Amino acid sequence: MPTAVKDYYQILGISRDASQDDIKKAYRKLARKYHPDLNPGDKTAEEKFKEINEAYAVLGDPQKRAEYDRAGTTFEQFAGFEGFKGFDFGETFDFGDIFGDFFGNMGGTRFGAEPHYAKGEDILMGIELTLEEAFTGVTRPISITRAVNCDTCSGTGAESSQTCPACRGTGKIQISKGFFKIAQTCAECRGTGRKITSLCKKCGGRGKTVYTEAVKVKIPAGVDNGSIVKLRGMGNAGVGGGPAGDMLLEITIRPHPVFKRKGDDISVQLPVTFGEAALGAKIEVPTIDGTAVMKLPPGTQGGQRFKLAGKGFVSPKSKHRGDEYVDIKIAVPTNIPENANEAIKAIESLYKENPRKGMSR
Repeated sequence: MPTAVKDYYQILGISRDASQDDIKKAYRKLARKYHPDLNPGDKTAEEKFKEINEAYAVLGDPQKRAEYDRAGTTFEQFAGFEGFKGFDFGETFDFGDIFGDFFGNMGGTRFGAEPHYAKGEDILMGIELTLEEAFTGVTRPISITRAVNCDTCSGTGAESSQTCPACRGTGKIQISKGFFKIAQTCAECRGTGRKITSLCKKCGGRGKTVYTEAVKVKIPAGVDNGSIVKLRGMGNAGVGGGPAGDMLLEITIRPHPVFKRKGDDISVQLPVTFGEAALGAKIEVPTIDGTAVMKLPPGTQGGQRFKLAGKGFVSPKSKHRGDEYVDIKIAVPTNIPENANEAIKAIESLYKENPRKGMSR
């Protein structure tokens, strides 16, 4: 009597004319839903996970799928069908790319070793600027020390090498993971397929050498504390022919004796005389790129703030220029001669009420 064969298309929720890409997408979705790492202790999910893996191991392989389809639409295993009599989980199937797509960023099970082809590490370096340099931009010479590929062995670390005996040059080995085998990067050769037999004498087998060079860096106008200027490809050399990392220059702005900066705006505390504040005056105000004339109205109070529009920093992104805020500070003369006392008392009499009124508790 014929033995019933599972409907793998139904298990994955796809039609019999589904493309290989559709099969892969359906498997990914179900594997994500039922994986034991995401359903700890759930036996039903565990069985479902085994079932969808069994289905994908067949339908995900075009040759096995064709044999499965030839079994007939009745899904019965005829005597002549030997394609997968009681599916053998000892067969090798590379699930690495499937699991890596979603578990690599989910904190779940990570399949496979570290990639043998990777971008090099970035290098973070601090650079200090004056406020004026941050405003105008500046070209600054700096010295960069980084790891580069050894020019003798071209980054392989080998003076001589041979085909890796562990993976026979494939760069992959098979390991058992429960009920199936997984192809993963060979740890012996790190996926290169070559085993070093003699280390490069110049780099000692590291494949990298330390290189220091002087470069001129253009810092754009408008940078602020914490801004990052990226020098692409100026970081450490990549792995296995991968691209070099980047040099990241973190900007620090030196405190300024006159101006304070907040975003694209700046502020300045401006001392004025009592007469200028009382009677009003036209006064020169320092700005980040020169001076400006500001009209001080009569009766200006200490601590009063005025705005000079468009006298701040230019935003590197929007190109909009910020503002400058002027905070008034009334400067009181010292060593006042006695003959001025009467005049000062006369001014005191002009106050209609106590300026500290309402402050007592």
